[in-house]
Amino acid sequence: MSELYAARRAQLRDRCAATGSTAALISRPANVRYLTGCTPPGAILLLGPGSPGDDVLVCGRPLTGDPSEGRPADDVRISVLPARGGDPAVAAASLAATSGAEILAVEEHHLTVTRHRALSQVAPGMRLADLACAVETQRLVKDDDEIACLRIAAEISDQALGELLESILVGRTERHLALELERRLVDHGADGPAFATSVATGPNSGRAGHLPTDRRVEEGDFLTVGLGANYRGYRCEIGRTFVIGTTPADWQIELYDLVFAAQKAGREALAPGVECHEVDRVARQILETAGHGDGLGPWTGHGVGLEIDEDPQLSPGAMGKLDACVPVTVEPGVHIPGRGGVRIDDTLVVRPEADGGPELLTITTKELLAL
Repeated sequence: MSELYAARRAQLRDRCAATGSTAALISRPANVRYLTGCTPPGAILLLGPGSPGDDVLVCGRPLTGDPSEGRPADDVRISVLPARGGDPAVAAASLAATSGAEILAVEEHHLTVTRHRALSQVAPGMRLADLACAVETQRLVKDDDEIACLRIAAEISDQALGELLESILVGRTERHLALELERRLVDHGADGPAFATSVATGPNSGRAGHLPTDRRVEEGDFLTVGLGANYRGYRCEIGRTFVIGTTPADWQIELYDLVFAAQKAGREALAPGVECHEVDRVARQILETAGHGDGLGPWTGHGVGLEIDEDPQLSPGAMGKLDACVPVTVEPGVHIPGRGGVRIDDTLVVRPEADGGPELLTITTKELLAL
């Protein structure tokens, strides 16, 4: 794995050199992990001007060995600040200046104004340049190891959800079910949840990102669940909707079939070279035609990886086209105030038709089950 991280840093180093930067300071946690395999809280990566041996991970405290932090690549030097309260970014900038760097590329979109000013003050003779989203762009297309981690995260998520569906649900609160799902994720090998687990019942169902409440599950409710596992830093997402304890009502079947059709259209649109906004359009159009346009969210899906919400965005105003080996979610939903709603969410990897089309990672049934 160390060779993989070294290759990623070498690619970024070449990009920096092409723009005149002699060193780079990486502060966004997901980017630090992508380039080193490790993300201690607050750690900063200083990408040196020469070989991978010049790269230093500056930490505010010693590494704990916690699996959630990851394990640093063997060729990255670890520098721990001697006293608590110091800023690893300032220390890294000072190291860059000492090594003779004249231009230091920084992630301006992640640094605060205060921190940017501190970097300028610690090395007044060194010019700061904007690295922009160079690492995020590099992260967009996933390699085989990254997709393998996403597959395992999806398997864990499917297992946790499947076990919950076999238990008694009536009378339990949204909050209790969410906590149980997160415990099951860890029991099956996740480092933790990929995001705050959402469980929504009855009139709450169908709301995107609903935070669980003390409302209890009742007979005849729609139950929508959104969860995902974090496995070695990689995060997936799955969302399903069920009916509790009885045969679904006609309006529930009609709404579910509508959202399912929209989600299916979005999934089938995924292919290399397709405009990102086109995936959103084909799913959104089905729901708008049925009269549910006003309540739709700003996007139909998004990229996943070291962050649960990363590029590309599948939204009406999205720019760019999909590439092969890019994992995304497709997650349309409808919420009818006072009644509830439906959300269906999968994580898939964009593949060309010659390779079988989009690879579905989350495989829990999308049949409308009565639990």
